[in-house]
Amino acid sequence: MSAKKTKESKAEKNFENIGEALTTSEQFLEKNQKIIVTGLLIVIALVGAFLAYHYLHKTPRAEKAQAALFKGERYFQNGDDSLALFGNGNDYIGFESIIDRYKGTKTADLARAYAGISYSRMGNNEKALEHLKKFKGGDLLITPAVTGAIGDVYMNMGQADQAINNFLKAAKEANNEMLSPIYYKKAGEAYLSKADYDKAIEIFTQIKETYLNSPESREADKFIQQALFLKENN
Repeated sequence: MSAKKTKESKAEKNFENIGEALTTSEQFLEKNQKIIVTGLLIVIALVGAFLAYHYLHKTPRAEKAQAALFKGERYFQNGDDSLALFGNGNDYIGFESIIDRYKGTKTADLARAYAGISYSRMGNNEKALEHLKKFKGGDLLITPAVTGAIGDVYMNMGQADQAINNFLKAAKEANNEMLSPIYYKKAGEAYLSKADYDKAIEIFTQIKETYLNSPESREADKFIQQALFLKENN
């Protein structure tokens, strides 16, 4: 058989195979047409539901939550913690209601942080911890602030060890020249309160050597001298 005839024979077989494959595919589509169409409709419905939820429900809901929180932030900044938490009975519903009404939004999560600090300032340590510990966070500034606030609550409760753990954690989470020395200072003061003078000296020395341009660094020597004095006289 010549090379030309061989090529023609192979080509014919290829066309036959392609034809068989197309026939098989057509038969499959005919046989399973209802299942395929149903599957496509389900996919379209799911995509449509997601888009509708995102644009018609989730986005407007988040915007309403942010508008509500804005008024609460003003009360919070002015130290009106009760109004910030429970609303003014008029045009502001309060952090507690924002948390419940807009559950699952980032705004509701931030309202938890505000609520926890407000309760702490009002002396309700249990409610403060309840909210602060549920805060999910992720923000590079807010997350260490909340961790530090938990430390403050534990100090108010007389639990210095728990406070120190949170202050040190907050300092590491912040990892910057502005916030880290603040939380290390709080940890150092907590060590002083529990008469662990060596640890206090270690912390304030770290602040002095690592955060040279911070206000905490400039007053570190004062705390080191205090710790040395107390160590020698106790």
